[in-house]
Amino acid sequence: MKNRIITISREFGSGGRTIGRKVAEKLGIPCYDAELIHKIAQESGFAESYIKDAGEYAPSGFLSSAFANRAFGPTNEDYLWNIQQRIITELAEKGACVIVGRCADYILQDKADCLKVFIHADMKYRGERIVTEYGEREETPEQRLKDKDKRRAAYHRFYTNMKWGHAQNYHITLNSGELGVEKCVEILEKLY
Repeated sequence: MKNRIITISREFGSGGRTIGRKVAEKLGIPCYDAELIHKIAQESGFAESYIKDAGEYAPSGFLSSAFANRAFGPTNEDYLWNIQQRIITELAEKGACVIVGRCADYILQDKADCLKVFIHADMKYRGERIVTEYGEREETPEQRLKDKDKRRAAYHRFYTNMKWGHAQNYHITLNSGELGVEKCVEILEKLY
């Protein structure tokens, strides 16, 4: 399989999901994001809300550290990771597409003609965007951003042993706050 795939990793609030959907629309190919969660839920039997959380959080705490070798067998997270890998690979085998998140950049690195993208923006832009997109919560937007990014980075590192957001792990990184969503879409469409 060497279908052309765009994988989009992104900081929370940077607009990576929106950029992925718009690029896919312009190219006339599918975009998989929330659909991945639904497919993993169907196959695993876990609730979509659990999968959404587990897919961004690395196993943590004393037991995870003490038993990193999985002496007691695979964890729920490991089970979900294996399903996720298989589903992402199957979707990429079907044909060209855009895949947002879920470590698709790592999973497909040797299986597809993969354009690996990382979308980022400064804290002010992302903070304003999540308030507009997702509404207010108890904690400050900046704290929500930091917490979510920290968890995504830990999950990515745990399962891939790669540094999330590190420019050397991607073909291109785009600052959506500086360029704007539409310019990012245009750049990725041309690169594709």
